[in-house]
Amino acid sequence: MEINEVPFTVIDWSKVEAEEHPGERGKAVWKVFKEGNIRVRMVEYSPGYIADHWCKKGHVILVLEGEMTTELDDGRKFITSKGSSYQVADDDGAHRTFTETGVKLFIVD
Repeated sequence: MEINEVPFTVIDWSKVEAEEHPGERGKAVWKVFKEGNIRVRMVEYSPGYIADHWCKKGHVILVLEGEMTTELDDGRKFITSKGSSYQVADDDGAHRTFTETGVKLFIVD
């Protein structure tokens, strides 16, 4: 990952306005910081959430609370829970996420 045109910045997430995004089931609530060529997000998926799309974008995702399952388009599934993370490159196959219990994430893409 190369980060360009992003000055040193401190983010007080409690002051960032939330955006609601419906899933196939449940919802995602995003708080977003975007600068230069990166987007940093605090995201919460409600219990029962399942993404409404397959994503091909690269991410680094850290699970702060809860647990989720990420399904790859080749059928593999990976469970990540509090304290674990994953990373995937742009266009390295499609993936989508679901959670039965709800989850809070820190995402850089």
